[in-house]
This record gives sequence, structure tokens and C-alpha cells, in this order.
Amino acid sequence: MKAVVWEKYGPPDGLRLKEVEKPTPRDNEVLIRIRATTVTAGDCEFRRLQLPILFRLPMRIYVGLQKPKRITILGQELAGEVESVGKAVKRFRQGDQVFGTTDFRMGAYAEYKCLPEDRMLAIKPANMTYEEAAAVPVGGLTALHFLRKGNIRSGQKVLINGAGGSIGTFAVQLARYYGAEVTGVDSTGKLDMLRAIGADHVIDYTREDFTKSGEAYDVIFDVVGKSSFSGSIRSLEKNGRYLLANPGMLQMVRGMWTSMMSSKKVIFESERQTIDDLIFLGELIEAGMIKSVIDKRYPLEQMAEAHRYVDKGLKKGNVVITI
Repeated sequence: MKAVVWEKYGPPDGLRLKEVEKPTPRDNEVLIRIRATTVTAGDCEFRRLQLPILFRLPMRIYVGLQKPKRITILGQELAGEVESVGKAVKRFRQGDQVFGTTDFRMGAYAEYKCLPEDRMLAIKPANMTYEEAAAVPVGGLTALHFLRKGNIRSGQKVLINGAGGSIGTFAVQLARYYGAEVTGVDSTGKLDMLRAIGADHVIDYTREDFTKSGEAYDVIFDVVGKSSFSGSIRSLEKNGRYLLANPGMLQMVRGMWTSMMSSKKVIFESERQTIDDLIFLGELIEAGMIKSVIDKRYPLEQMAEAHRYVDKGLKKGNVVITI
């Protein structure tokens, strides 16, 4: 089978299209013929091993000190067809159209992937293409986790910083689903798209600092971890929540202190993904409540080019790879 192999840490040039052995499912696994995958910012950080310092060395020890060894094919999200199933599999059958995530086991940059049936895998929404479905799991599940932690109620004011990426576009739509008044913050070129997916207000961070506007919010969700910590806390209503999807060490320490010493809470726990959450997102999609935002599509052969584009930080929603 064809796969994009991760040969070295650093720039996208370390990704090579090669022929590798097709996997065979174990008794509890399904073999998926992958039709689409994605390039996320997380994939690019992993490729460079540009991770928070707390995880950088342990991850390098795990993956390979000099070059990738334990994980050689990247890619977290996929959508495709079940080609065959192990003899113990009960949730899926041959021909099922599915979508899901490989988590940090990676491996979706390939024509085939085996996954245990009890992992993050569900039947694809009927009203989505494979490309649209592949873009759901990582961004959708992360947004769902944090907004639930934010305990959003109808009528509350929610600000999403970094609203134009894969997590942010789902966060805008989910916050609207929960009945919030949503403000999306991102760069100039993404504002029209944010309005189109339901943002009530938009702020161009290149021209305005939302922490200095005098507005107060019930929930501030910082997807990218670049907002002013002090400014964001000041911009919260009493009992407000500051959600951090990508916190630095200092933000975590300050967040714990703030949560102990005031009525405002800082939340940065990693998401606990469940199959039921993925199924719930699928139900919202089938009901027309949320959708994937796709910026660009690339064939598998242009994976390095897709990574270069995502590295620029300009993508609107998701970048999809069609296989």
C-alpha cells in the first residue's frame, strides 16, 4: 500500500511517499480503507517534535532519539470503508463507512489502517463526504470537551480566541448550539468565514485586543494559548471560566492559583474522548447543526506541500488529504 513515511524530525521534506506493507487486522480490529485524512497543527508540531518542554524529551525517547522509529506514519484523523473485520469484532462489518481518530498512535497518512473496534471510531454521518467526515474528530471532540467544561448556558457570552482553526470552527458552532452569544477572534482573512458559520461578533486580533475592549464574557476559550492571561481573567464575568486548550507551564500554574483564590475558574485538563461523544457529533451533523469547514484539499502525493501550508498558520478550518 501507499503511505507517507515520516523519515526525520523537522521540516516537511522529511515526509516521503513510499510503498509499505498492508496491515492485517487482529481479532479485535477492523481494517479501514482510508479515503480521507487531515493535516492538523498537532500533526505539524509532532513532525517537528515542537512540543511543550515537559513532553519533548519523553516523546523523543519514545518515538526515537535520532529519527522516528516507533511511529513512522503520521496522521490522526480518518474516514473510509471497513474492508475486513477480525473474528471478535461486533460493532462493525465489512462495507461500513466510518470516521474517527487514531489518537497519538497516528498512522492515517496511508491507504489502510487497522484500529481496535473499541477505539474512537463511529459510522460516518450519511450527509457528509469522506473529506468532511475526516475533519471532524480532533477539532470536534476537543471543542466539545472544553465547552462542556465551560458549562455554557443559553444567553451567555462566549469568546473564542483562535476561532478560525479546526478546533475553533467547531467551538463556534457548538457554542451557538448551546445557545450562547458567540464572539470569534482571529485574523482578517478568516472573519467572513466565522460569520458564515454563526459567530454573532468577530474581532480581528491584528487590529484589536479583545482584553482591552471593556467587554466581559461568561466563558473565554483560548484555542491557541496566545491570549493575555491577566487580560483574559479581567475580561471574565464573576464565576466566569477561562478555557485553555494549549496552555504553557506558566499558564497552568497561574490557572491553578486563580481557580483557588477567586470565583473565576481556569480549565486546561486534556479531553477525555469517548465513542459516545463522537456519535453525538455525528448526530449534530446529520441534524444540520454543525459542519466541517475545509480550506484546502491535497492528494496523498502532496502531503509535504499540505504540511507547508498548515505551518504558515493561515488555514481556515481544516486541510484535508484525499486518498
